[in-house]
Formats: sequence, C-alpha cells, structure tokens
Amino acid sequence: MKYDLPTKTGYFGKFGGKFVPEILIPVLEELEEAYEQAWQDEAFQAEFKSLLKEYVGRPTELTFANRLTEYYGKAKIYLKREDLCHTGAHKINNAVGQVLLARCMNKERIIAETGAGQHGVATATACAKFGIKCIVYMGAEDIERQKLNVDRMQLLGAEVRSVESGSKTLKDATNEAIRDWVTNPEDTFYVIGSVVGPHPYPMMVRNFHRVIGMETRDQIHEAEGRNPDYLLACVGGGSNAIGFYHPFIEDKDIKMIGLEASGHGIDSGKTAATLSRGTHGVLHGSLSFLLHNEEGQVQPAHSISAGLDYPGIGPEHAHLFDIKRVQYYPIDDKQALAAVKLLSEKEGIIPALETAHALAYLDTLMPKTSSDEIVIVNCSGRGDKDMGTISKYI
Repeated sequence: MKYDLPTKTGYFGKFGGKFVPEILIPVLEELEEAYEQAWQDEAFQAEFKSLLKEYVGRPTELTFANRLTEYYGKAKIYLKREDLCHTGAHKINNAVGQVLLARCMNKERIIAETGAGQHGVATATACAKFGIKCIVYMGAEDIERQKLNVDRMQLLGAEVRSVESGSKTLKDATNEAIRDWVTNPEDTFYVIGSVVGPHPYPMMVRNFHRVIGMETRDQIHEAEGRNPDYLLACVGGGSNAIGFYHPFIEDKDIKMIGLEASGHGIDSGKTAATLSRGTHGVLHGSLSFLLHNEEGQVQPAHSISAGLDYPGIGPEHAHLFDIKRVQYYPIDDKQALAAVKLLSEKEGIIPALETAHALAYLDTLMPKTSSDEIVIVNCSGRGDKDMGTISKYI
C-alpha cells in the first residue's frame, strides 16, 4: 500500500492531530491553506529550490568514509553531509522554507524555539536574508551550554529571550513560543524547528527536509548503482531523520534506524529516550509518545545533546515506530562522546553531539553487516557548537 500520510485531519495512523487553544484554530487553518497553495505554486518552488542551491549550499555531499569503513572492516559507510549546509546543520532547509512562506502570508514577525541553537541560528539567518523581525525563545540552561549559537543569533539581528521556567530547556522554550503565538496570532508566524506540533507542522517541516533523502537516493545510485541497506539518523523531535527516511519509506528492503538520546540510561530518570520509556500523550499540539509521570505531568528530559533534550517525538516517527517500519534504539551520553572522538580521528569530521548518537550505533550494527552492504549515516550537523561540552568530557 502506498505511504501517503498524514490524513487530511493531520494524523499519522493514531498520532498527530491539532490539539491547540481555540484561538489558534483559524491561525492553523490559514497556515495550512497558505502552505498547500505555496507547495503547488511553481514560483514558490522555484524560489525555494534556488535558495537551497545558492544560499543553503545544496546538494550536500555524500562522503564515503573510507577510514571508518576500514576500522569496522564490514559494510561500506557513507555520510550524508548536512554539516556542510550554511549555518552548519540541516535546520536551514526548513527555516528558509517557512520564512519564505511567512513572507508570502505577509507576516511581519517571526518567532521560533531552539534547543541546541541550530534552529534558532537558521531562523535568524533566514529572517536576516528576508529582512523580517526575529525573536527566538531558548531555555536558560541551553543558553549557557550553547553560548556560541546565542552570539550568532544576536549578531544576525535576532532577539534571544531566555526561558527560566521548568527545566529551562527546549520543552520550556517551546511553551513560551506558543504563549507568544497565542497572544499575537495576527501578525506572527511561528517557525517550528522539528516535525512536532499541531498539523500542518509535522507534514510541512518533513516536506521542507525531504531534499535530504531525495539527494541521498540520487547520490548513492550514482556512487554504487543501488539503494543502501541501512539508513541511520539521530532522533529528537525528528526532523533530520524524517527528511532522510521519507523518500525511502516504500523501499521495504532498506532498514531504517533512529537513535534517540538515553542520557544517563533509560532507567536512570535522566533520559530523553521517548520511544524506549514514553507512553501516549499530548504535547505541544499533537498526540505522540512522551515522557510523563502517572499524573500525566511531562517529565524533564536529559541528554548531553541540547538538540535531543526533548521529552516528546514527532507523530510521524511515533507512527513509523508503531508499524515497525523504523527501528529505534537508545544511545547514552558516553556512547555519543566516544563516537565524536572516533569520527574526528578517523575522518577529520567533528560531528554535532546529536549526530554522534547515530554514529555510536555503528558499534552495534557493523559486526552484523557484510562487506557487500552499504550503510548511510545522516551527518545532521557539525560539532563547532558543542566544543565546550566536548572539551569538558574528552
């Protein structure tokens, strides 16, 4: 059966939907209508593709990791190099698309949330390019561990608002951004940074990122003449992974694996392993898996990676997990740090701590592979932003 989700009501199987205050229903309906018109508009598509090529720097390379391949002595390993995008991560694909849409809708003010800061930097960059006011909400803890990205956002002209409530991380930054949106629905466009939130955001963000998987398919066919056997990507909210996976979902011979952050361990109480430890619930406008207690209160998530430090996951990932199309496994902080060191020494590429969670799974996967198989890891971002944390632990 053809994979054609979400439904018109915004559901991926049993997950998704539009759980928002009544004041936002017409705002979301306006957004959905504007997006559908723009996505079918040749002029919008032409400008979006031109920006991806001339500004973002697409297509990004598919790099054969020869020394990493030699180290494991099994399947060939390729890296999809989203770290080579302008601003240093995949986030710019979606930011450019949404800010372009905001301009089409004549919105005068952009708000965004950010964890690791890469989405905030990408949104601030796109707003500077288009000359639109930008406000970014960021948890106080993330501001401290991602100071470089805070400085970058401010240099780009964005206002960074520190969030002091709750765990002072991505969840709380999202809460504050939604409060702002509810207060200023007429002139404000909320650029959500992952495949989370109410419909149409999970679909819209996915589609702006599908270019990752589409390029990967063309590049691996050019390099090897066939599909890969495995696709690996880190998953927090899940934007890099879903953009990478989506063009391959109907290729049943390809095994797709998502790696979530288990922090100090899935049973430690300090984890962000939503699919390993979470249950069904509503967070930030959609039904998915999330970490919460018996009273239904959302629990603080923990990961050494600010970009994966989120207690939920996108509804499409929840569906792919539910139907067993994608396998998801936890990776802890120590495994991620070891993967940073390994890729840096073997390939001269310093990955983001988010990306390192996907790379860490190679230790488990590679012994099971053979030399005639192909593994592609989505290198979702570079590690410059994480050097303070990496230096502290390594």
